[in-house]
Amino acid sequence: MPHLSLRTLSRRSVGLRAALAALTVALAATGCARLATIDSNALWKIVDLRCVPSQQATGTPGQCTTVNLDQRYAILKDIVGRSQHLLIPTDRITGIESPLVLAPHAQDYWVDAWDSRRYVEQSVKRTLPDNQLGLEINSKYRRSQNQLHIHIDCMRGDISEALAHHAKDAPGEWHWDTLDGNRYRIMRVNTLTNSGNPFRVVARDNPGEAAMATQTILVTGAGPSAEQDGWLLVNSGTEVDNGSGTAEPLLDHACRVADAH
Repeated sequence: MPHLSLRTLSRRSVGLRAALAALTVALAATGCARLATIDSNALWKIVDLRCVPSQQATGTPGQCTTVNLDQRYAILKDIVGRSQHLLIPTDRITGIESPLVLAPHAQDYWVDAWDSRRYVEQSVKRTLPDNQLGLEINSKYRRSQNQLHIHIDCMRGDISEALAHHAKDAPGEWHWDTLDGNRYRIMRVNTLTNSGNPFRVVARDNPGEAAMATQTILVTGAGPSAEQDGWLLVNSGTEVDNGSGTAEPLLDHACRVADAH
C-alpha cells in the first residue's frame, strides 16, 4: 500500500464526510413512501427521530407538516399523491390491532385526523364537501408500516356517489354494500368520539387483537356537512366473503374531485 501523507488523508476524510452528508440529505428527501419499501419502521423513525425532536427543540415540525405534542400526533405529507397526508401517533402504536387504540383514555385519532382534512384542502387549494374527503386505515395484512397511521385524502367520485345511498341510514345500524368489487358494511354515526369512535364500533363484534388485525376502516362525511349529516363508517375484513383488508382503493390520491369544482 502506498504511503499517504497526513494532508492527503485529511482531504480524503473531508471528502468522505461531505459525501456522507450529501447521502443523508438525499435519503431525507426521498420521503416516507420510498423508505417504506425497505423499512417497515420508516414512519415511526421519521416522527420519533426527526419531527418530534425538531418540534421540542425549535418549535417547528421538521419533516412533518405539524406536530401536536399535547394531543400526541403528527401530520406528515406523503409523497404519494398530490394531497395525501398521514396522521401518525407520537406514541409507539403498531396499528389497528393494538389494544392501545381501545384503552379507556385513548386519544381520539379519528377526530384529530378529521380535523386535519384542511391540509388536503390546502394541497388542492379549494374547500371540499365532507362527503368528498375520507380517512382510512389498513389491516395488519395490507400495510407496509408497523406504526399506526391514518390516511387523509380525497374520496373517489364514484365511491362518494355510491355511498350517497346510505346518507339517510338510521344511525348505529350496519348495511352491506359492494364498493369497487368488494363487500363492505356501512354504518352512519353522529359522532366520532366515545361510542362512535370507529375503532370501538368495529371492535364490538371483532373482539381481540387477532380479529382487529384483519379489519380495514374508512370514514367519510355522510353528506356535504358531517356536522349536520353525520359520518359513514365503511368496514371490511379479510375474513369476509369477497371482503377486503384495505379500503385505501376507495380514496383517490390524485384528488380528481377537486378538479371538477
